Amino acid sequence: MFKAIVASEADGKQSVEIKALTDADLPDHDVLVQVDYSTLNYKDGMALTGAAPVISRFPMVPGIDLAGTVLESANDAWKPGDKVVVNGWGLSERHWGGYSQRQRVSPDWLVALPDAFSTRQAMAIGTAGYTAMLCVLRLEKLGVVPDGGPVLVTGASGGVGSIAISLLSKLGYEIVAATGRTREAAYLKTLGASEVIDRATLAEKGPPMAKEQWQGAVDAAGSRTLVNVLAGIKYGGVVAATGLAHGHDLPGSMFPFILRNVTLSGVDSVMQPRAVRHEAWMRLAEDLDPSKLESTVTEVALAEVLNIAPDILSGKVRGRTIVNVNA
Repeated sequence: MFKAIVASEADGKQSVEIKALTDADLPDHDVLVQVDYSTLNYKDGMALTGAAPVISRFPMVPGIDLAGTVLESANDAWKPGDKVVVNGWGLSERHWGGYSQRQRVSPDWLVALPDAFSTRQAMAIGTAGYTAMLCVLRLEKLGVVPDGGPVLVTGASGGVGSIAISLLSKLGYEIVAATGRTREAAYLKTLGASEVIDRATLAEKGPPMAKEQWQGAVDAAGSRTLVNVLAGIKYGGVVAATGLAHGHDLPGSMFPFILRNVTLSGVDSVMQPRAVRHEAWMRLAEDLDPSKLESTVTEVALAEVLNIAPDILSGKVRGRTIVNVNA
């Protein structure tokens, strides 16, 4: 027997509780993993609270990522004792996820954990940090360079934003952090931000073209915030967009694209091929400062997840929240 958080639905209403399961309850996949840690992300908050229809089938074990050790494998690519991480692939939506002490997963979803990281550190990074690395890789590949001017990071106090700042700082970029919690300015500067601005300056309707301020941006907000970010990007600049904390709409203008040659590049973390995932995790091992990573982390037990899930939706959670599923 082992513990898991299970979401169920009856009469159109969702309920979530901790249940005792056995291996026989787990999905029919080829690799059995002893899970050490999972995380709490914005998407997890939506799934746990039912604030958005993230879960497409019930019953569901939420948790969009996990890290642990292979116990059994029917696939030659993996063997007992391998340290592995899973991000995305529809966990918590179509497939059972990380809020369980044991989980069966497809061998195609697994990435070997770099030797530089423990399973705890892997989930301190989690989907948020992996997504941040994907955004940095996208900026690099589209020509954003350390000596080209400031890079803006929105949602800076959140998981993606915090790790994006840490990564960009290590790589030598000048970083402007936008946050709704300006009281966190000192924390963001310890991560590497040179300037902290109030997200309210980007949240209201603005002109279709504004003063050129940033050569690039990592945006976790969407909606009007993203529109205003695009309006302030320098000629030839790039925005890596990966979130919708402000909203999923994009009520903007074509002017930045056709007058300033700006690139808006979407970054998905769920369905990236294994080669890209491997590249991202190897770069995290090279470019992420472990001391800065730890400063972003709050650890909670599995039983605490249900109580704090609403906090991440209301912007009360700073940095990364890791879930010790065995505590």
